[in-house]
Amino acid sequence: MQLTQEDLALLGHCPFFRGCSPTLIGQVSDVEGADLVGFSAGQVVYSPQDFRRCLGVLLSGQFQVTKGTLAVSTLEPGELFGAAALYSDTPEYATTITAKRPSRCLLLDQSLVDRLLGEEPLIRENYLRYLTSRIRFLSGRLQSLAQSGAEGRLARYLLANNRDGVLTCSATDLAQRLGISRASLYRAFEELEHGGLIFRQGKTITIPNLPALEGVL
Repeated sequence: MQLTQEDLALLGHCPFFRGCSPTLIGQVSDVEGADLVGFSAGQVVYSPQDFRRCLGVLLSGQFQVTKGTLAVSTLEPGELFGAAALYSDTPEYATTITAKRPSRCLLLDQSLVDRLLGEEPLIRENYLRYLTSRIRFLSGRLQSLAQSGAEGRLARYLLANNRDGVLTCSATDLAQRLGISRASLYRAFEELEHGGLIFRQGKTITIPNLPALEGVL
């Protein structure tokens, strides 16, 4: 498989290569340590026992990240994965990543990432920004788990994962991610909708006023 023009454009906006020229990105994808890999629907990409110490960028398709029976997140094209294993000596990977549909990704091994971080100041800055954002995200997830009540958990999740005030997710997936029952989730929906803090239409949840939703916490 070869990178397409769409792949290059996507990589230019991903957290690791953001702002880099298509020429640099194309050169990186052709050197030793870069591997373009495809996965079929349902195929395990990473598991606790079987993984690569690489930084991955999803190019097409969709990945599901799980921890045991808990759905952690869904990765879309342009998102990174594998950072937790890149510079860790832990023999097991923290989660399981599964392709939800036919997918392609670019894997960069540790030696290549080392070289890029040393030679490309923009990539080094991008990666530090990405790691900082992951720390903040995980801190928010811990706060969400600590928040008592389904309403608080739901509010924190919506605040952490919306894009421009909108989040699309099925009730089943959302209940799994929050670790609550569907009945509890629907009660939380009703409370937030009754207060005008969210609006639901099918799988789409709209947050008209983010600061107002923060007030729930």
